[in-house]
Amino acid sequence: QIGKVGTVVGCDTSSCGACTILLDGRSAKSCSVLAVQADGSSVTTIEGLAGDEWHPVQAAFKECHGLQCGYCTPGMVMSAVDLLSENPNPTEAEIREGLEGNLCRCTGYHNIVKSVALAAETMKGGK
Repeated sequence: QIGKVGTVVGCDTSSCGACTILLDGRSAKSCSVLAVQADGSSVTTIEGLAGDEWHPVQAAFKECHGLQCGYCTPGMVMSAVDLLSENPNPTEAEIREGLEGNLCRCTGYHNIVKSVALAAETMKGGK
């Protein structure tokens, strides 16, 4: 109704993470948030993540081919942004744990993890 298409409904039970947004800067599965709960909060969807240029996480997903069908990508990106805001230098295990609530049926996660690692390097000035 409001023209946003990036935040998709995947499972409608908060199991898949495809609907992940940032609510006051922290990742939240939007299918489990009532509008009244978000009242007065800052809500960022994938469309609001980038300014004139892609966010470093979005750019890293493109660079490392961290997507295939793209259905889970907005949720993965938003979860990765939250993860990197809390832990700017995660290990591979920490990346995998940070993305644990997001399901991907196409990629096998390897390139998604590489994408988050590249974004971490980029965001701290490594690339």
